[in-house]
Amino acid sequence: MDADSVVNIGRQAMEVTILLAAPILLASLAVGLIIAMFQAATQINEMTLSFVPKLMVVAVVMMSAGPWMLRQITGFMQRLVENIPYLIG
Repeated sequence: MDADSVVNIGRQAMEVTILLAAPILLASLAVGLIIAMFQAATQINEMTLSFVPKLMVVAVVMMSAGPWMLRQITGFMQRLVENIPYLIG
């Protein structure tokens, strides 16, 4: 296993990580922006007002995108395990 293989595996791992985190982070960002605009308009400065909706949206995204996320991570791991003989030799 040479340095190029290690860098390639690391790059693929980072791509999968970003791909899996993107739906959760984007949904949380959108809800946070909407709540922040509501708080600015009404001048309500309650921390739980932004935390609870974000938590609920993240839970919904995890439940709806969970099977897709699981397929992505298991596909990556399967490719990684299948390539072990080529990486060693």
